[in-house]
Amino acid sequence: MASTALVPLTADLMTGAQKAAVMLVQMGKERSSKIFALMDEEEIELLTTEIVLMGEIEPSVADDVLLEFYNELTGGGSIGAGGMGFAKALLESSLGKDKAGDLLDRVTAGQIGQPFDFLQEADARQVLTFLSGENAQTIALVLAHLNPIKSSAAMTGLSPDLQAEVAHRIATMERTPPDVIAIVAETIMRKASTVLTPQSASVVGGVQPLVEIINRADPGTGKHLLEELAKRDPALAEIVRAQMFTFDDILTLDDRAMQIVLREVDAATLAVALKGVRTELRDKVLGNVSERARENLLEEIELLGQVRLSAAEEGRAAVVSVIRRLEESGQIQIQRESDDEYVA
Repeated sequence: MASTALVPLTADLMTGAQKAAVMLVQMGKERSSKIFALMDEEEIELLTTEIVLMGEIEPSVADDVLLEFYNELTGGGSIGAGGMGFAKALLESSLGKDKAGDLLDRVTAGQIGQPFDFLQEADARQVLTFLSGENAQTIALVLAHLNPIKSSAAMTGLSPDLQAEVAHRIATMERTPPDVIAIVAETIMRKASTVLTPQSASVVGGVQPLVEIINRADPGTGKHLLEELAKRDPALAEIVRAQMFTFDDILTLDDRAMQIVLREVDAATLAVALKGVRTELRDKVLGNVSERARENLLEEIELLGQVRLSAAEEGRAAVVSVIRRLEESGQIQIQRESDDEYVA
């Protein structure tokens, strides 16, 4: 866990990042935001961390730092202070409210840890026991914090109706105040009979955690979740579907499945989909068609010339749609991280 010590009392003991943070605080939001706009995200996150940890800045310390920046003294009458408030205002001015919130969440998470760490060692059955009797929102909050494999296993143990409700709440979850998360963590921790101290957490939830959970669930559970989600929110369900399997994931298909997929995709669509893809993706496709079909496909790709990125993405989406349909019908199986391996 990162230290929460105040800025050192002398400039000599400060790191370069700490000195830069002091400088930004003295300059104020408007000027500092212009400097942030010239930095990459890694640099912004580093300086934001220092600003968040910064307390009151002694005038003498600020003067020493400013002297290092080409002797441009600001005077000792009005010395700024760091902290979360300044960091939040500065980031919102530089990056906009949403991106600022995401970055601050990451910084905060790095300082204070995760609230449900005590569940990471529990198995899915134990997690279900701890969540017994909790409402859908609480279950969604907890599962969104756990790793996707464990969450999908726990999700399978819920009733079908509760599965759908929890899935919808994970996908639509927005930022949850740290104090609320701490209360939930404390409640679940008591059930788990642990002595660990709950801590605040970073923001979780959204479409991607749900996608990862469904991707690692068995096909029956995944299909049910999507069907129920579609009844509640069709547009959201389609967003989840679109992210469940990407074109790059064709590398995970075995040759038999790949051949079944290719029989369902017309050559023109496939040619557009293969424009601009990585060599291994193209080889995966070309290695699963006949020699004549390979020659025809390569010729069609060549004749296409340049295509719009949007057109190529539409072609890839069409291939992904075929893969999804074939999996749902049971004609192919997609290997997922948590699937057991088989031997002959």
